[in-house]
Amino acid sequence: MLRIWGRTNSTNVKKVLWCAEELALPFERIDAGGAYGVVDEPAYRAMNPNGLIPCLQDDDLVLWESNAIVRYLCAKYGRGSLHEADPAARAEADKWMDWTTSSLASPFKAVFWNTVRLSAEQRDDKALEEGLAACGTLLGRVDRTLSEQPFLSGTAWGMGDIPLGCFAYAWFEMDIERPDLPHLAAWYARLQSRPAYRQHVMIALT
Repeated sequence: MLRIWGRTNSTNVKKVLWCAEELALPFERIDAGGAYGVVDEPAYRAMNPNGLIPCLQDDDLVLWESNAIVRYLCAKYGRGSLHEADPAARAEADKWMDWTTSSLASPFKAVFWNTVRLSAEQRDDKALEEGLAACGTLLGRVDRTLSEQPFLSGTAWGMGDIPLGCFAYAWFEMDIERPDLPHLAAWYARLQSRPAYRQHVMIALT
């Protein structure tokens, strides 16, 4: 059985839990990170020297970095479904996974923290405004892609949709002003039809 360390309200942990559920993989989740601590304990640091979540153990393999874990699970357990045999098709999914982390995550964090995580007294209105503007521009690029295909992974849902799908829930549920991106909204609606998405991603924002 897989073991997954991390708290359920972490976006990066959600990626792994959603993926494992889609693949019908049995797993044990162990609370770690945030209020749960654990990540600074020597035993955890021996597995993940970064002291971050999630962390996965699959038999003798210990793996960290959420996108790497998702790719591993898809490659090992999702051949013929979440793991594309064609390298070009797989690269299309890969690029959106990495784009979400490298381009969207930073401005999105400014929006999320200044809307959900920080108290009213702690919030930085300028950082929120700048984050919203940047996210709107970036998600406009996603909207254009989704005007031509139903999923970021292509014609069918796949691993390329997982990272941004975890951000999308908060984006659409936060009390913020959002640009009108109809294709992004339609894609989000398609994600909501997936039981594993509702179970592991659509939880209270905290």
